[in-house]
Amino acid sequence: MSGLEPRGITVRAGDTALIEDASFAIPAGAVTALVGPNGAGKSTLLRALAGIERPAAGEVLADGTDLLALGRRERARLLALVEQETTTELPLSVRAVVGLGRTPHESVLGGRDPEGEAIVDDAMRRAGVTGFALRDVTTLSGGERQRAILARALAQQPHVLLLDEPTSHLDVAAQLEVLRLLGELAQDGVTVLTALHDLTLAAHADHVVVLARGRVRASGPTIATLTPELLHEVFGVRAAWTTNPLTAEPLLAVSLPDPT
Repeated sequence: MSGLEPRGITVRAGDTALIEDASFAIPAGAVTALVGPNGAGKSTLLRALAGIERPAAGEVLADGTDLLALGRRERARLLALVEQETTTELPLSVRAVVGLGRTPHESVLGGRDPEGEAIVDDAMRRAGVTGFALRDVTTLSGGERQRAILARALAQQPHVLLLDEPTSHLDVAAQLEVLRLLGELAQDGVTVLTALHDLTLAAHADHVVVLARGRVRASGPTIATLTPELLHEVFGVRAAWTTNPLTAEPLLAVSLPDPT
């Protein structure tokens, strides 16, 4: 599958526009970060792209097909959403939760999913949850649960993966591991769009979409798009691109503006 192209996505709550005419391109083979201040509408936009929050207008094109026009089951074979806060009170094992990701691929008549077990095993390995596969998901920490839900999405084998703050509740090493995994998925051809609260983490992405007050302010390659001027205007911070002394990769440095 090629990339994803939302066109004119508008989400309303009564007379209030939560997302207004959002249009941008998400390339395959790269990780795209969705950034914006608190209340910008990042979660709402992701839910609209996934068809969970039905937009008042717009379409989400992938290879010329509007994903929003597909049935829920058919869309779930192509797209997975990892939400920021996903809870379950059911006493299921982690492996059982991850196995739910295979549901869209199973026969509606209850037929066997011959590749399912191997796919679930691989999803758990990649998300780092194999070590607690048999634990009750309700006993997990926030970070462990987040990785279990990510594994469930990987078990779906989606062509498009949307994530809402997948690094929340994770320690620094685990955050970098998630970003590494997303990069691997993108290299495999998965179209990845992830909302990230931390601009320094978003700086690792190949592309970026900047959202402010429900509108797309900018989108494009990360370094070219996240300019000091834009970051000051949208986030109210000082910013500069520098070089990470440990990896020689580009590093985004941010600070509060000088007091006046």
